Amino acid sequence: MHALLEIEKLSISFPQDTGSYEAVKGISFSLHKGKISALVGESGSGKSVTALSILQLLPPHVVVSGSAIGYFGEKYTSNLLKLPEHQIRHYRGKKIGMIFQEPMTSLNPLLTCGEQVAEAIILHLKENWADAKAKTIALFERVELPDPESVYQRYPHQLSGGQKQRVMIAMAISCRPELLIADEPTTALDVVVQKSILALIRSIQQETGMAVLLITHDLGLVADVADDIYVMKAGELVESGLVNDVLRNPVHEYTRNLLLARPTEASKGKPLAMDTDIKDQTDQKNLLVNHGAVKTFTSQKPMLKVEALSKYYQSAGNAFGKKKSAFRALTEVSFEVWPEETVGLVGESGSGKSTIGKIIAGLLQPDEGKISWNNEEMNSKSVEKKIRTAIVFQDPYGSLNPRMSIGDALGEPISLKHRSIRKDEKREKIRALLWQVGLNETAMSRYPHQFSGGQRQRICIARALATEPQFLIFDESVSALDLSIQAQILNLINELKAQLKLTCLFISHDLPVVHYISDRILVLQNGVIIESGTADQILHAPEAKYTQSLVDAIPGRAFFTN
Repeated sequence: MHALLEIEKLSISFPQDTGSYEAVKGISFSLHKGKISALVGESGSGKSVTALSILQLLPPHVVVSGSAIGYFGEKYTSNLLKLPEHQIRHYRGKKIGMIFQEPMTSLNPLLTCGEQVAEAIILHLKENWADAKAKTIALFERVELPDPESVYQRYPHQLSGGQKQRVMIAMAISCRPELLIADEPTTALDVVVQKSILALIRSIQQETGMAVLLITHDLGLVADVADDIYVMKAGELVESGLVNDVLRNPVHEYTRNLLLARPTEASKGKPLAMDTDIKDQTDQKNLLVNHGAVKTFTSQKPMLKVEALSKYYQSAGNAFGKKKSAFRALTEVSFEVWPEETVGLVGESGSGKSTIGKIIAGLLQPDEGKISWNNEEMNSKSVEKKIRTAIVFQDPYGSLNPRMSIGDALGEPISLKHRSIRKDEKREKIRALLWQVGLNETAMSRYPHQFSGGQRQRICIARALATEPQFLIFDESVSALDLSIQAQILNLINELKAQLKLTCLFISHDLPVVHYISDRILVLQNGVIIESGTADQILHAPEAKYTQSLVDAIPGRAFFTN
């Protein structure tokens, strides 16, 4: 059987002032009709540039060599990498569809969702607008968008993340391509939405017989949907084969480390493995964790008490000044957090998780209810002086000022806390903070863009610790990180919790991560806490149907527990 696409000795180099950086180093692999092939690796491994090179979507200064020979339409194509612009356009969208990682930046904000899909149909299939519109609405129905005719008229900003991704899928399959490239199609989505998107891709693939190249760093997703796997590291293919063979019996050390870096039910209380090539990792021998012991906290007084918390968001008025009804983000939320406890907060996007975190941190004001610290209400000035909270956000790059050196970024909160501190004392505190998160003092003079994503998140944690907080809030702080980087940060958080006796609220939609890091878990749905219990109770014996759906949606759970 012919391979639909043969990649042979593909190399990609980016010119730099000091020479060139080779992002992809002579890799070869093949894609077949009726199969989903996964290209796995971490950020910087070369996955996405490999996919972009196939359709000549890389900048013109990038040097691409090798060949990509397709077997489209029962005949071989010329090398896709070398086709002139007017010929490669024939393959983009028509023969090869692509789903990009971030649908908001991939969709035109000035056109309705329907117009953008219809435009592709008109361009490649030469349909008129009426027929293109009818096919677009049918596609929206096929990808299970609610009220397809209404979605046709709506703009990207009026849809949720999962709905925008479904529009991208509809666009990618609109011309019935023979190859679909899906570049991290579910990275920013909740596990339930993620599961439905992948099921949709699998269903369409089985219906049409097309080949799918799934680019991801999530081995759970690969276990659920892929047939073949190619593992990339630093621009090279280090392992390949059938998914079942590679994931159950990995040969290469890098693949084994990726598997060990995944938080699992068995890894709770133990340090997660990390890639041995990562230089700035913490020393696993010194990690102080509880090794799975179940702690009891209720013999103490709660540090934080949240009572009947409600929050409303008023919708903007229309052109005539008439206000729409308010959206209720939280409804009478109540819970307690005990000293040195880590409470996980899970739920889908829009469930109200981040709103709770921001209210506790004082960044938002509740409309109803109250928050008490050590039995004193939050609005008491004496309490504000006694209790210090800090928050670590999801995006470390967006959380740091790009024009401020790391030394200045850490020095600012120290100066606010210690008004009369001397320069040498402040420098020593900054050095100690950097050391505490596994960095050294050379970081002080550098800027955010000079660090990796994992290093930037360490810096954000150091900044949160600068005010010596008693209560630390992590708001999706590891959701955008690769597996080994995520393992670094989770290990670091466990170490800091033990060393500094921190009390934490850990917000995430990733249930395995929350289970790994938390003592107790609260499950939030539509602004209401529907279930709470120990981490093991929530994962192994959920009572609410919604919680069970979150557990069932964990990528790769069935594969890795069998």
